[in-house]
Amino acid sequence: MKLSIVAFTAVAGTAFAFPPSRNPTFAARSSTSLYKTKPPVFDEVCDTTGVTLKRFMSEVALLNPEISELTTLFGGIETACKALSNLVKRSQLPSSETLGYEGNVNVQGEDQKKLDVISNDVLKRALRFTGKLGVLASEEEDTPVDLMPENAKTSEIFIDEGDRYVAVFDPLDGSSNVDAGIPTGTIIGIYEHDEACEIDDECFDEDCTEQEAQCLANTLQPGTNLVAAAYCLYSSSTFLVLTLGSGTYGFTLDENIGEFVLSHPNIKIPETSSIISMNEANTHMWDEPLQKVVRGWREGTGKSGNSFSSRYIGSMVGDVHRTLLYGGVFGYPGDTKNPNGKLRLLYEGAPMSFIMEQAGGLSTTGTKRVMEINPEIVHQRVPVIMGSKSEVQEIMEAYETKE
Repeated sequence: MKLSIVAFTAVAGTAFAFPPSRNPTFAARSSTSLYKTKPPVFDEVCDTTGVTLKRFMSEVALLNPEISELTTLFGGIETACKALSNLVKRSQLPSSETLGYEGNVNVQGEDQKKLDVISNDVLKRALRFTGKLGVLASEEEDTPVDLMPENAKTSEIFIDEGDRYVAVFDPLDGSSNVDAGIPTGTIIGIYEHDEACEIDDECFDEDCTEQEAQCLANTLQPGTNLVAAAYCLYSSSTFLVLTLGSGTYGFTLDENIGEFVLSHPNIKIPETSSIISMNEANTHMWDEPLQKVVRGWREGTGKSGNSFSSRYIGSMVGDVHRTLLYGGVFGYPGDTKNPNGKLRLLYEGAPMSFIMEQAGGLSTTGTKRVMEINPEIVHQRVPVIMGSKSEVQEIMEAYETKE
């Protein structure tokens, strides 16, 4: 899969929900104190269309004018998800241009599928045409680059002036499953951009490179700094689930009218459940506390006394979506082969944890809250265990007992 970071230029002079940090080192802060929106209440709803995403975001902007720019950004995200849904549906047709591999290997040593590359381009373009896009840093590029250089053969760095958002995304999570018709998805996180990210027009060679590196470093923020997060799930229907820091809301694409319609208002994950969603073939490689808890769940000797069942797709967006609706625990823990797990903190772990916590769940590595981890590198991996509060707490207590 191909991952990207995008920085957005907000409208000059627009107040944000909280003062931007002047310190390039971001401290983890409580998401409730950092960012809180007023959710809309709809007194009148059209029987035919329901509440569309456009209307939802418009109402949010009216109640929270300081974040009105997010309406434009989510308009771009909505367009991209519709386009990607169609690409995924058609990807297995003999005439499809998305079949097979691109022939390239990304920075992390993964073979790129054509669908990965096309999905990344679709999302970049959709966000770029919001009129707020300034900088892109992709898994395939070591430094931020201008999306619209005067000479496409150069890699001139361009960072616009003014306040900024930063969007991080995984364009097609689970793309290796597309050939088998298994659900895939897009994960997106939106951060505040630090004002310390400035590049002197008169800088030269190595001085510019150092300033560019500082700007890239400013994107390495903990999940507690997230302004918004969303995922799109391409499955039996196309779903878009989002949080703006005040609850989690789910929309379903109505293909008859071409709009995302509010179908799951204010999602709340069950506090307890009996579903395990992990790759249990790796159980023998997990930490001993996690092995012990999962073994107790299987045998019905855990804290709840219930025997658990297993439901595992192997696609994060699909597994997390089911966990949000039905409860249980989703996890990609660290093991002896991959001590830090395989999920990326910035692109996957933090945004999905934000969505989960806003729905009343928990997300942990076993010993730390995922949202509070400050990434040190763009592609940093992290163990993730998230889901119903009771079950995640049971895992956390097992690690505490060991310590």
